[in-house]
Amino acid sequence: MSLELGLIFTWFDLFDNSGKGRVMKVEQIDIDLLDLLEKNGRMPLDMIAKTLDISIEEVEKRMENLENHHAILGYSAIANWSKVLDYEGVNAMIDVKVTPTRGVGFDKIAERIYRFPEVKAVYLMSGAYDLSVSIQGKTMSEIGLFVSEKLSTLDSVISTTTHFILKKYKHDGVIFNPDDDDKRIVVSP
Repeated sequence: MSLELGLIFTWFDLFDNSGKGRVMKVEQIDIDLLDLLEKNGRMPLDMIAKTLDISIEEVEKRMENLENHHAILGYSAIANWSKVLDYEGVNAMIDVKVTPTRGVGFDKIAERIYRFPEVKAVYLMSGAYDLSVSIQGKTMSEIGLFVSEKLSTLDSVISTTTHFILKKYKHDGVIFNPDDDDKRIVVSP
């Protein structure tokens, strides 16, 4: 099984979890630390300290501060499920058009959607649809039931369009099949 670890945090807009949009004042070294952790959440502290030219204690202190201010929201693995025998999962992206709620805009409907356990991510989007929802299920039918019974029945939802993910090539900066050679012929003018 191929696993790459990632870090969940809000980039540059280091918002806290209150939803009030307060940001944390950070130094460049904190941004460098977040960048390192985002690329490899399992990087040993001594290697981080050496890379940033600070002590291990300073790395620990800065990481704890970033965690306490919700700039680091968690650590997670990126799993290449296509390499796991007998795993039959289905992922989909659902475009959702909604009617925003007066006074809170899209936040309340987004919160109702992200509270469903099947939902992996929700994004406010520009364009024809308002929200993009990432969902994971065991079968296409299971995802279809989620859309028809849970998502589309919400009062604010006007319409949905579901896109099933057939194959992942790259996710969060991680290439899924790096050993696959590019078989295309280079053509130059």
